[in-house]
Amino acid sequence: MNERIAHFATHLYPRSWRARYGEEFEALLTEEPGSFLTLLNVVRSALRERFVPIHPCAETQFIPSFGLIVKKPSAVIPMAMSLAALGVVIAQIAMAGVARQADEGAAAHSWQLLMATQMPVLLFFAVKWLPKAPRQTLCVIALQATAAVAAMAPVFLLKW
Repeated sequence: MNERIAHFATHLYPRSWRARYGEEFEALLTEEPGSFLTLLNVVRSALRERFVPIHPCAETQFIPSFGLIVKKPSAVIPMAMSLAALGVVIAQIAMAGVARQADEGAAAHSWQLLMATQMPVLLFFAVKWLPKAPRQTLCVIALQATAAVAAMAPVFLLKW
């Protein structure tokens, strides 16, 4: 493989990975006969290593990636609960329309329970992951907040 292409392909990997494996990997690539499939495989592996690291470097402290953190149950559960609450609102609108109900029904209570019970899970997630990977955790919390706002928006816009 061409030295410039091997250098470029090596620099697609995260800095901590390059610090540990970069020189050896670049030398291996230059010795290999270059093919499009080899380059495609290297690019795919580099992107995967950026989002879900397979080899944490021993010299540096392992910082979980966004892809690794967002898959944690304590990250997914609040988003799923917000989306379920949004589903309850959409189902209620489909069945009863947008007119205000005289009495709070099961849909309103379900929405309230889903929105309220996700807060302890969200708090647990923040306490556990903010010290380990603040930037990635804040991105996940932003996703969780977006899902919660999406569930609250119809309720406030329709003044239920």
